[in-house]
Amino acid sequence: MKLYSTLSRSTPHLRRTSSVLTRLAVRTPVSLIHTQKFSAPISVGHFSPPVRQIPRIFARTYATDDIAVEVVPNMGDSISEGTVAKWSKNVGDSVKVDDLVVSLETDKITVDINAKYAGTIVETLANEGDVVQVGKEMFKIKKGAASEAPKKDAPKTDAPKPETTKDTAKIEAKTEAPKSETSKAEVPKEAAKTEAPKAEGTKPATPAPAPATKPAASTPSGPRERRVKMGPMRKKIAERLKFAQNTNAMLTTFQECDMSGISELRSTYQESFAKKHGVKLGFMSIFVKAAVAALKDQPSVNAVIDGDSIVYRDFYDLSVAVATPRGLVVPVIRDCDSKSFSDIEKELGVLGTKARNDQIAIEDMVGGTFTISNGGVYGSLMGTPIINPPQSAILGMHGINKRAVVVNDKIEIRPMMYLALTYDHRLIDGREAVTFLRKIKDIVEDPRRLLLDI
Repeated sequence: MKLYSTLSRSTPHLRRTSSVLTRLAVRTPVSLIHTQKFSAPISVGHFSPPVRQIPRIFARTYATDDIAVEVVPNMGDSISEGTVAKWSKNVGDSVKVDDLVVSLETDKITVDINAKYAGTIVETLANEGDVVQVGKEMFKIKKGAASEAPKKDAPKTDAPKPETTKDTAKIEAKTEAPKSETSKAEVPKEAAKTEAPKAEGTKPATPAPAPATKPAASTPSGPRERRVKMGPMRKKIAERLKFAQNTNAMLTTFQECDMSGISELRSTYQESFAKKHGVKLGFMSIFVKAAVAALKDQPSVNAVIDGDSIVYRDFYDLSVAVATPRGLVVPVIRDCDSKSFSDIEKELGVLGTKARNDQIAIEDMVGGTFTISNGGVYGSLMGTPIINPPQSAILGMHGINKRAVVVNDKIEIRPMMYLALTYDHRLIDGREAVTFLRKIKDIVEDPRRLLLDI
């Protein structure tokens, strides 16, 4: 403004322009101002002012002195819309800063929109189930600390209070007297009914026939089916699975695995491992390390078809399937070849908790090269997992059950697990798939192979 003030003394046109801009800026609340650059400077005579931005009263997110409007935030490069899942606050509810107001469900993640100001919700601009675009206004808050509702005093009555305890006693005696008389009168009658002896020689009355009962209705009275709109995540899961089925030439091979070696390893070193690393040694970290060794041994299982080319990936980012209330998600553990057992167990715990609490981010689920799915935690005996595109194979773990097996020409009872590898037969031949699965079996049955790299 000092520059404008100095130059306006000698430039009448600039003085008038400065006055207009000043009035516009004063009348426009600062919180509503959204500036936009122009392609050419504003010229007045032979002078081009240094300011190339002018106020514009159009904004996606804005706030006045009294009202704040919250919009759908940017949810990622590949997400442009979401579905309103649940309103945690309604019109009239008071909120504090960072209070959860509404949750949006996308095909990948759940996004929470929190209050950026303390105040009261005065308007909601979408209903549950509505599809909203990024930038759409969602709700308005009247700013200011919400005042607590004033406590209502007990209503005053004009009825006179008894002045003395004697009067109170008289009133209570009058009100209780009828009760005592009726109770005295009723007790003997009841006693007489129950204690009256039956007359001898009289035949007992024949019991009346039981009333005919109506047959139970064959169908329930209420509706027998419910229709629920499919959520964005379930839609996306359905699309991806059908895409995988239509694109890949999927084939599954099986192998059984003796879990005695890995069980003995865990029972021997579990206490020491947990004491040092602060996390328990589970089966999954051993299977992850075994999968990395098998992927190095059979690179085609870690590859993918891209048009007319085969892309061989020399990194090992393994996706681990995690079940959530909204569907199956596959967070990725990066660079598994360079991580220790404890690192993998810790990362599995963090990603699993985030997934079950709907806090998983898009960045946690992209870029995997191979997937491991453990259906055994739900009691699965055997199954054929489906490929997670754009990957080429998936390992399925199943339940551990004691079975009679032949060991050194003797029948013994061992904890056994069925393993399944589903693979894209366009890229991976049967020999490579069987060799891959056999490598995992050998390592799991004798984890010492990992130390010797054999």
